[in-house]
Amino acid sequence: QGSEPPDLVPPPPPLGAMLSVPAVRGALGRLPARRGFSSPSAIVGTLQGKIKALAEKKGPQFTKLRKELANAPLGDVTVGACIGGARGVKCILSETSLLDPMEGIRYRGRTLDECMVQLPKAPQGKVGLPEASLWLLLTDEIPTDAQVKSLIEELHRRETIPQHVLQMVDSLPKDMHPMTQLSMGLLALQPHSAFGQAYRSGNMKKTEYWMYALEDALTLVAQMPPLAARIFRNVYFDGKHIPSDPSLDWAGNYAHMLGVNDTEAFKEVTRLYLMLHADHEGGNVSAHTTHLVGSALSDAYYSFSAGVNGLAGPLHGLANQECLRWLKETQKALGGKEPTVEILTQYAKDTLASGKVIPGFGHGVLRKTDPRYVIQRQFAQDHFPEDPLFKLANVCYKAIPPVLEATGKVKNPWPNVDALSGTCMQRYGLNQEDYYTVIFAVSRSLGCMANLVWSRMMGLPIERPKSMTLDALEAAAKK
Repeated sequence: QGSEPPDLVPPPPPLGAMLSVPAVRGALGRLPARRGFSSPSAIVGTLQGKIKALAEKKGPQFTKLRKELANAPLGDVTVGACIGGARGVKCILSETSLLDPMEGIRYRGRTLDECMVQLPKAPQGKVGLPEASLWLLLTDEIPTDAQVKSLIEELHRRETIPQHVLQMVDSLPKDMHPMTQLSMGLLALQPHSAFGQAYRSGNMKKTEYWMYALEDALTLVAQMPPLAARIFRNVYFDGKHIPSDPSLDWAGNYAHMLGVNDTEAFKEVTRLYLMLHADHEGGNVSAHTTHLVGSALSDAYYSFSAGVNGLAGPLHGLANQECLRWLKETQKALGGKEPTVEILTQYAKDTLASGKVIPGFGHGVLRKTDPRYVIQRQFAQDHFPEDPLFKLANVCYKAIPPVLEATGKVKNPWPNVDALSGTCMQRYGLNQEDYYTVIFAVSRSLGCMANLVWSRMMGLPIERPKSMTLDALEAAAKK
C-alpha cells in the first residue's frame, strides 16, 4: 500500500541515543520562535529536562522489553476479541495512565483521589488543577505551585489563535455541530505545527521528534480553551466573545470565556471535569485514534482532530448528555413526586422491560462504582445538595444497580462518570447539551498530547495490526 513499511521495521533509536546531550541541544537550537517570544522558555526547558530524566530512567526497562521479552505472550487473541472490537486485547503501549477494574484510572500510578489531594490548586480552591495533571502525565512528578504558575503563564503565551483561523470559525453555520467546528478549527491550526514544519524542512532527526511533539502539545493544549469558547459563543451567544483573562488558570479561564456563570464554583466544577476526564488509558476511541494517526508521524493537530472526530461518536463522547436527558425524562415522568428508592426501582424495571437502556451505569473495564462519579458526587453534595436533578441522581445511585444486577446480564451495574457530569454542568447554567462533548475534548487534549509526546520519545512505530476475513477467522478457529 504505497509507502507502508514492511512487517520487519528497524527498531527505534534507543532512548539513550535520543536523549544524548548533543541531540537535546541541537533540537533546542532549532525549535521555532513563537509569536513574540523565544522557545523554549525557562518552564518549557524545565519540563523537557524532567521528561528527559524520566525517559533515561525508563530506558533500560524499555530496552529489556523490546530486546529480551519481545516474544513473551500477553494472552490469547480469540475470534470473539476480533469480532468484538478487540476489547481487552493487550496490544497498546500507553505510559501516562492505567485503568484498574477495581480502583479506576491511575495517572502515572496515582489514583484520582490522590491526584485531588496532591495536585496544586487554584487560590482557595479544592480541586487539583488539570494543567497540573498534564505535568504529572508528562513527567511522573507532582509539580510545585511555582511550576504550575509558570506553566499557566506559558499556556497563556501560546493561546493566541491566528486571525485566519478565527475568521474561518466565525464563518461556520451556527447549526453546524460544535464538534464538527472544533475538528475544523484544529485542522485550520495545523499549518502552524512546529513538528510539521520541522519534518517538511528535512532537518529534524528522529531523536528530536519528541521535542517538537512537546512544542505542538503545549500549544494545542493552550489553544483549546479559546477555540472551544469561541465556538460556544458563536453558536449560543451570537458571536459575543469574552476575552481571555491571563490572571486565571487554564481551566478557570475556559470557564470565564464560556460566560454562563461568573462564580468561583463554576470555575471549580470546570476544573474538576477537565481533571477527571484528562486521560483514560490508551485504548478508548479518542486516545487510540490520536495515537494511531500520530503513529504515522502526523502532527498533533492532525492527530487530535482525528481523536476529536472519534469522540464525537454517540458511543464515546455523547454519554453525559444522554444521561442528563434520561434524568430529565425521568423527572418529568415522576410528575412532581419526590423520588424514592421504591419509585425508581419500579421505574428502572419498567424501562428495561420496554427494551430501553438506562444510561450512566456500567463500564467496559470497571467492576465497581467509577471513582470519577464518586468525586463528582462529593462535589455536588458539598455545593448543591438540594438540587432536584442531583437528588434524583442520588436516588438512582441507590435504586438502579440492584435492578441491573438482578438481570444477570450486567457485569458492572454501578454508575460511571457520565451519570453526574451533565447534572453538574447544568447546575451552573451550562445547559447547551450539544456542546458537552466539546468540553470533554478540551479535557482529553491533556492525556492525548502527553501520550503523543511519549510515543515519539519511545520511537514507537506505525501501527499496523493484522485484519482477518470471516473465512480466514473460521479457518483459523478450526485449526
